[in-house]
Amino acid sequence: MNANTARRSTKIRLAVGAFAVAGAATVGGIAAVSPSSASADTPPAATTAQDAPVGSTAPGSAEHAGLVDGWLELWNGDYARAEGVVSPDVRVHAPMLDGGDGSAVRGPQGMVDWITQTRATAPDLHFTVEVGPIVDGDRIALRWIAEGTYAGTVPGAAAPAGTPISFTGTDLLRIEDGQVAEYWLNADTLGLLTQLQVSAS
Repeated sequence: MNANTARRSTKIRLAVGAFAVAGAATVGGIAAVSPSSASADTPPAATTAQDAPVGSTAPGSAEHAGLVDGWLELWNGDYARAEGVVSPDVRVHAPMLDGGDGSAVRGPQGMVDWITQTRATAPDLHFTVEVGPIVDGDRIALRWIAEGTYAGTVPGAAAPAGTPISFTGTDLLRIEDGQVAEYWLNADTLGLLTQLQVSAS
């Protein structure tokens, strides 16, 4: 295993481990109720999408599934979804390439501007959910993979335009009134920059 593969493997393990912040554990696609939501004398009960009632906060509920679908479509370039999916008061916690912390992203239009900038790197960028969504109360966690074709727009990148790119990340969403009110992002930016051959100097 070379150094790049080892780094990517470590990043993947860390991203999967980040799901612990959602308060749920997954085994084979089944989400277990977190210990804090079960009584002391009742063992945690497994919940699947088939068992979850419509409108519940259990994994696979129609309400959360619809929101996740809209969130994914927004990141895949359907900007008309922003008003319905993103709260006007959304708070973003994400390491930005310009060194910011995401606090400058405000409201649905701010989210659209950020996504548009992200997609400029690869206009055909397509996000797919790999794990989740995992739901715990008003929090939703999911692991995604993004794949596309580099457009040649990143300063300092030696990779030629047309280079296939693929990177992963974890989203943690806090839901309020049926919209994303707070967003934490953990993405494998190192893996992406390695594929784009961006030098450290």
